[in-house]
Amino acid sequence: MQPDLYDLTRDDLTALLVGWGEPPFRARQVWHWLYRHLAAGTAEMTSLPLALRERLGAETRCGPLEMVASERSADGETEKRLFRLSDGETIETVLMGYENRRSLCVSTQVGCAMGCVFCATGQAGFARHLSAGEILAQVVHFERELRAEGSRLTHVVLMGMGEPLHNYEATVAAVRRLSDPEGFGLSPRRITLSTVGLVPQIRRLAGEGLPVTLAISLHAATDEERQRLLPAAHRWTLDELLAAARYYADQTGRRVTFEWALIQGENDTPHQAHALGRLLEGMLSHVNLIPLNPTAEYEGRGSAPERVAKFQEILTGYRVPNTVRLRRGIDIQAGCGQLRQKAGATKGRRSG
Repeated sequence: MQPDLYDLTRDDLTALLVGWGEPPFRARQVWHWLYRHLAAGTAEMTSLPLALRERLGAETRCGPLEMVASERSADGETEKRLFRLSDGETIETVLMGYENRRSLCVSTQVGCAMGCVFCATGQAGFARHLSAGEILAQVVHFERELRAEGSRLTHVVLMGMGEPLHNYEATVAAVRRLSDPEGFGLSPRRITLSTVGLVPQIRRLAGEGLPVTLAISLHAATDEERQRLLPAAHRWTLDELLAAARYYADQTGRRVTFEWALIQGENDTPHQAHALGRLLEGMLSHVNLIPLNPTAEYEGRGSAPERVAKFQEILTGYRVPNTVRLRRGIDIQAGCGQLRQKAGATKGRRSG
């Protein structure tokens, strides 16, 4: 298969072109066409000699995604797309619009091996990792459209299908290219990476020099309860996870976000709220409270407004910063994995 230009680092691209007898500065030109101008193909790279454009077109590709399905919410502010990859596997990407903000939720894996009981992606099992180019292609696809409308992406969140830190190398490579001032140029502070809590990888990420917002899927304040909801929690205790989170905050100077999907009668009780408050009191952190986005294979439902308000009141009493996050795209099942599930687009359900 032809190499995907979006899978190449700048060093890789330079080596490729120099190997073809081109001067090194051609790599910088191609890089700008990929990440600044978002060229849809090598034919658009008009500052390059025709012979080089033709060779690039014949021997490489630019990571196109084939759109399989698309759904837009009734308010027009959320759009989910299902893309088919070159091997036939499918992934989802969601664009969310807010006032003066366009946030894109991208996938990092086909499926997910973490098995969270309330997540449609986890219910479908794991197929494979995405390459850095396949992660980046999602961003480029939407950014092209937004620029054509006179807008652009303001934030990227690695919260779609998959566990980003399970696909560590490709995820970090994609983040580096998104935040490259010579490339896409998005500040790391506008990139959020969500994880179920892979402790060694959180500590490793702290040393990468990429101060992205770390969002940890917590969902329970005791080990027993968390292990029921998130099977991956059996590997590391809450004490180990919170120690890694504090280390990340210390190394990057960034507060850590904790995601809490409020499930009626499950983890939205005053007992859990007090336990969470005691865990995070005094820590550089923020809690996103999110009434559960329902899925077909999980019976739990999002918490009622009065239970959400009580949970937030208790948490605020511990001086733990928190917000109730606005759920977007419920009418189009915008939770990761749901459109893929609805379309019956799983190519081969696997796990591990």
